[in-house]
Amino acid sequence: MVDKLIVTNRTALRAKYGARGLVRVTAAVKALIAADRKRGLVTRLIALDSAAMKRYGSAVTDASSARQNKRAIDSLYRVLRPHYLMILGSIDVIPHQDPKNPVYADDQEDDPVAWGDLPYACDAPYSRDITKFIGPTRVIGRLPDMTGAREPSHLLACLETARMHKQRPLAQYLDYFALSVQLWKKSSALSLANIFGNARKLLLAPPTGSAAASRKLGPRSHFINCHGALADPRFYGEDRKGTPVALDSKDLRGRIREGTVAAVECCYGAELYDSIALKLPSPICQSYLAQSAYGYFGSTTIAYGPAAGNGAADLITQYFLLEVQAGHSLGLAALKAQQRYVEQVDELDPIDLKTLAQFYLLGDPSVQPVKIDSATRTPPAATQVVAKRSERAARRANTERIGRVLREVKPTASKPVEPTRSPAVRRQLSQIARQVGAPAASFTAFAVQCAGRLEGAKRTTRSALNVADKYYLLITTVDHLDKTDVGSRVAVVARETAERIVAYRIYYQR
Repeated sequence: MVDKLIVTNRTALRAKYGARGLVRVTAAVKALIAADRKRGLVTRLIALDSAAMKRYGSAVTDASSARQNKRAIDSLYRVLRPHYLMILGSIDVIPHQDPKNPVYADDQEDDPVAWGDLPYACDAPYSRDITKFIGPTRVIGRLPDMTGAREPSHLLACLETARMHKQRPLAQYLDYFALSVQLWKKSSALSLANIFGNARKLLLAPPTGSAAASRKLGPRSHFINCHGALADPRFYGEDRKGTPVALDSKDLRGRIREGTVAAVECCYGAELYDSIALKLPSPICQSYLAQSAYGYFGSTTIAYGPAAGNGAADLITQYFLLEVQAGHSLGLAALKAQQRYVEQVDELDPIDLKTLAQFYLLGDPSVQPVKIDSATRTPPAATQVVAKRSERAARRANTERIGRVLREVKPTASKPVEPTRSPAVRRQLSQIARQVGAPAASFTAFAVQCAGRLEGAKRTTRSALNVADKYYLLITTVDHLDKTDVGSRVAVVARETAERIVAYRIYYQR
């Protein structure tokens, strides 16, 4: 029986840290396994490149191969059925999966790949088609070392945090730190009202800069809705004058409290770039983990959300923090956030697909930050272990059912297709494009596939189910948009049903 499976690549760790460093990492993992045992978890470490893989499937021979790592993890999961799966190491130990970015059609965006760990959470085999992974079923998280590191102190600190973690009353996670781009005040305030019941503590950037924001980092729940950039240790605010620094990795030192849980909407907010080779400060996500944060939920690539309402990155980050407040483990909170995100839309458009793929959990997935008081009598310790394992098994069975249903019935945007010949649709697209100062010809059309059980009956059920016929995607950079944004890239998604555009959404690049 394995409650928690830790997977890594010993060859990759040895190449980074040498034999002595690997011994230190292995000792720290054994200490975590011993601590888990006291908490009632049977934890096992398996290296994907080891001889032990022979009894489960083929071992990983190329640490950089997304296909090999996906196949190895799938084979382990099928046999061991762990309640938690923890990836130990950064992307130079076990890589992110590499599904193609659906938003990249016709080179409309900067990210050809929607990097992330979502496929590891799914039982579908390796594929670069993100629509194969809309039904996640596994509780996973990644505890990363520093990409390109040559000594293991960061990883050892993260393992120690996982070993020593403790639960706290809900009240300690209802106090929050929140930081937002000034121009997204309405969207961020709505998110905070949904998560915490109020937006009283929302800081706006500008005027708030990194030094001032870093002095407010004391609460254990963090919500950040700012700009991020590729391989950049800073988050940025925005007003009509520019994009000043809102939060800088170097200003976080000594400011993050042990037990912090962060949900971050920023573009590249959870990118594990090689700060050592680039001679840059650590990524902000790594700064959080180095200071004993328990969990960090963020994006590997460009993320999107509206300026006033909620959508895309706003929703999936909200759902994560709400599930943490409900007393779930970090890994289950991430899984339930992903499933809820898929559930809440009629079908997944290209922006939805990318959002689902790019957000992932950094941290030990078994850590449960919020202690839920039980009104029932406490049974003996041995009975508690059995009862908790049984409860976890029931929860996993339920989330697996949900994931399978979503995969089978949720329609998704599919491959780019020829745009419509309907004059009405073309006229509507032109009107929408004018709002963002772009030509209607910039729209890319996407077919909509009805998944699984719906596929055979889609012609007769499409209208009854209100499934879109096509999606249209436009990504452009604009100077002004309803006087609310300056010099920002926006994504427009329009939905066609019965030769009419029945809805459209405008997203801002986070």
